[in-house]
Amino acid sequence: MQLRYNFRLYPSQGQRQALARAFGCARTVFNDGLRLRQDAREAGLPYISDGKLSKRVITKAKKTPDRAWLGEVSAVILQQALADLNTAYRTFFASISGKRKGRKVAAPRFRSRKDSRQAIRFTKNARFAVTPGGKLRLPKIGDVPVRWSRSLPSDPSSVTVVKDSAGRYFASFVVETSHQSLPETDSEIGIDLGLTHFAITSDGQKVANPRLLRRAAKKLRKAQKALSRKEKGSANRQKAKLKVAKAYAKVTETRRDWAHKLSTSLIRDNQAVYVENLAVSGMARTKLAKSVHDAGWSQFVGMLEYKAARYGRYLGKIDRWFPSSKLCSACGTIAESMPLNVRSWTCPCGTTHDRDINAAINILAAGQAERLNDCGAPVRPGLVPAQRGEAVTHPKPTRQAGISVL
Repeated sequence: MQLRYNFRLYPSQGQRQALARAFGCARTVFNDGLRLRQDAREAGLPYISDGKLSKRVITKAKKTPDRAWLGEVSAVILQQALADLNTAYRTFFASISGKRKGRKVAAPRFRSRKDSRQAIRFTKNARFAVTPGGKLRLPKIGDVPVRWSRSLPSDPSSVTVVKDSAGRYFASFVVETSHQSLPETDSEIGIDLGLTHFAITSDGQKVANPRLLRRAAKKLRKAQKALSRKEKGSANRQKAKLKVAKAYAKVTETRRDWAHKLSTSLIRDNQAVYVENLAVSGMARTKLAKSVHDAGWSQFVGMLEYKAARYGRYLGKIDRWFPSSKLCSACGTIAESMPLNVRSWTCPCGTTHDRDINAAINILAAGQAERLNDCGAPVRPGLVPAQRGEAVTHPKPTRQAGISVL
């Protein structure tokens, strides 16, 4: 399987200028290609193919005075920028035609130099390399120092150089990794995700929600107030803007690190992990939006998913409409209603449940049953001939237009 390995870069001032030039050239090629296709559509002309577009915005453009500076950067990053545009169009067409599942995808938009994130991608054709001294050699940029936190498991197929909103530079390598199966264990666990507690497991453990954005709210508020007082276009405003971006980046990185540690622990200790398939995008449109985004459920489940695939574990996702909270894990009775303010309840069978732990137990049971079906057990009974009275829409004979339906 392919994974990304991110490392911090520390380019010199000259290398930063070269990277800024590369970011600008890639952005220009992307925008030129998008503009040509939009003009062709408005004029009623056929869709411009990928090959013709590449010749017009890269090959021929370099020979014109207005775009001669495109030759100052590696041609690979220009081709990759155009490849991103082509991928965006294919995704858009697949979305509007119904071939792509999920939410609808909008048409490609123009890139701005004021975007908080800038990126360029080098493939093997660009002949990037890691020098014996541990630096990243990029064509027409130079040898950039890298802070290696770990070694790469194999030779990377591509590297993406990213500048984030906080002004930091990163190298993102795509490498091919082999499966590293962990020793098998008999433990299986169900997880109920929440806001009061981030994760509640079927064995009764409750993991507190770190609420990282809430904890940093005072510092963020102070930085944003300072930004609002600065004059637009001034150097002090740029400094204040960078300070706000760094504060948010710290929250993001802390949340990612916390989720990595928790997901690794769960995958290492359990042979199978079951979670609910939550509609996070829908919940993010409610009054709980800030808390939902702060929790980072999607990021956490994504980590569980790829780590389970890599280490030989099983991750099961339970349908979001499964009544895990209202279902009694002892007798199977489903309560009529279960408001969010009810944290514990007593079933008519006499069992008192903690709402979240009961939900985690039900998620575990539902996941194990579904996994058993996946392994060969019949999901539903086979087809049998319908009885005479069940083979028609109306059980009694009716007459329409002189035709008797028997």
